[in-house]
Amino acid sequence: MKQISLRALAELSASALASPRSRANLNLHEQLADPVQRLAIAMEPDTYVRPHRHPQTWELLFPLRGRFVVLHFDDDGVVTGRSVLGEDSAILENPAGQWHAVLSMDAGGVIFEVKHGPYRPLDAADCAPWSPAEGVAGAARLNAWYAHARPGQRYAP
Repeated sequence: MKQISLRALAELSASALASPRSRANLNLHEQLADPVQRLAIAMEPDTYVRPHRHPQTWELLFPLRGRFVVLHFDDDGVVTGRSVLGEDSAILENPAGQWHAVLSMDAGGVIFEVKHGPYRPLDAADCAPWSPAEGVAGAARLNAWYAHARPGQRYAP
């Protein structure tokens, strides 16, 4: 039996706080090659999730602790959908190929993710070309914009 205890969630959040990226994950799958990836991801509000897509798989997200803004975008960076997991939604499935980004709204937030494996790092083509890369000037500003972005809006650097 596999389980994630409340203590493990607290330890995962502590690991995220200590991480330069303000993020840490706990995998339930045993290998990166497993056909189904299942993981808890602790994310602090300052962690930047660059808008990206997974062309080969859908991605299921649900909050274990805290609230998370999930934004969907069109190819030009216009917000086409917004959901707040843990507030107005309990579970969200991003379709394969859908541009999306996630923002943790609360300190100590942990989200659970399920998607098809094997694990595949994002290709440059799967990162939104209109968004800054992690660690680049403008990334923190875009991350802050996620909190109030609404459908029909486009990020203006």
